[in-house]
Amino acid sequence: MSNQHIQSNPIVRKSAVWMIIVGIIFIAVNLRAPLTSVGPLVGIIRDEIHISNTLAGMITTLPLLSFALFSPIVPKLARKIGVEVIILISIIFLTIGIILRSLSGVATLYVGTAVLGLAISVSNVLLPSLIKRDFPTRIGLMTGVYSISMNLLGAIASGISVPIAIGLGFGWQGALGIWGMLSFISIVLWVPQIKRQNRETTDIQNQVLESNVNLWRSALAWQVTLFMGLQSMVFYILIAWLPEILKQQGISSDQSGWLLSVMQLALLPFTFIVPIIAGRMKSQRFLVTITTILLLSGTLGLIYGSLSLIVCWIVMLGIGGGFAFSLAMMFFGLRTENAGQAAELSGMAQSVGYLLAAIGPTLFGYLHDVTNSWTIPLFILVGASILLLIFGLGAARDRYIGTTK
Repeated sequence: MSNQHIQSNPIVRKSAVWMIIVGIIFIAVNLRAPLTSVGPLVGIIRDEIHISNTLAGMITTLPLLSFALFSPIVPKLARKIGVEVIILISIIFLTIGIILRSLSGVATLYVGTAVLGLAISVSNVLLPSLIKRDFPTRIGLMTGVYSISMNLLGAIASGISVPIAIGLGFGWQGALGIWGMLSFISIVLWVPQIKRQNRETTDIQNQVLESNVNLWRSALAWQVTLFMGLQSMVFYILIAWLPEILKQQGISSDQSGWLLSVMQLALLPFTFIVPIIAGRMKSQRFLVTITTILLLSGTLGLIYGSLSLIVCWIVMLGIGGGFAFSLAMMFFGLRTENAGQAAELSGMAQSVGYLLAAIGPTLFGYLHDVTNSWTIPLFILVGASILLLIFGLGAARDRYIGTTK
């Protein structure tokens, strides 16, 4: 981190820069693992507690509904009590939610899932604006660091869920509960940020108060929101159901879980590289086009392609997902003029976007129950990929919310 950068941003003092980076990384690693660990275990959970595919899909859908309901409130809470404090509170509740979910009852499974969803929504909304506030000249780099941290642990969680549950004999409860240890460590590492907040100015609060932009009337804000929602819907459908889709094609549970990890590992380099490239481009339309080509190719490969090329289709889906997620995160910073606007746009996009995304896994499971096939459900991903292109081309134009129609 250069001295010039630190001096240009008085909020981030040189002695605190690396502590902030470590804090962001450890918060980020908690945002995917508690969710991606569920997909490979859905079949086990469904059979053990005797629920339908539709209800099993709700295990993934509930956090998305929590994101949708709570995201618009998060910027207001940050303005009132401070960004660092509300993030700390959210990680405490995340730990509680993980513990509740890992108990054996059906009720605690769903209540714990809802609680951890509410907790994750806080950092989902605030980390992009925190990066814009504290690293205004390094948005692409820090978004890459944040993204790769989150997705790396997400990939690991998918791969080790079944081995922990079956191989180590911990059951699905232990495989889901183990992530409480990571969230507890994050609590300890985030505490120094509270002291920093107490002694330094939190510009994001003033910027939110001073913002007069009505996002709900902005075409650009809606394009970013729908791009965010569609890429989330695609990702969480795959997280919830890809192992089951592969198992129906004759692939074992262990191999299905690891192929889900392969998908997430494939996106890792791109969640670091794409934000840096996007941050240097005035328009990101070329990157949006690549995203759609990759997602369409991977999905059509699952439907019509050879099983011998299954790794190829999975990798395409992973890289396409990495492009889509990275662009969605970058749009919050690139299409806004300050951290306050970024928080508000992030809140709007994740509210409406995750509400759209929440429909995906449950609808996917329902269509399978009705048709007893994954072919028709997979066409949801085809349609979503085409819509991603349409809304992404609008969101990728070089402009700010509030300055254009």
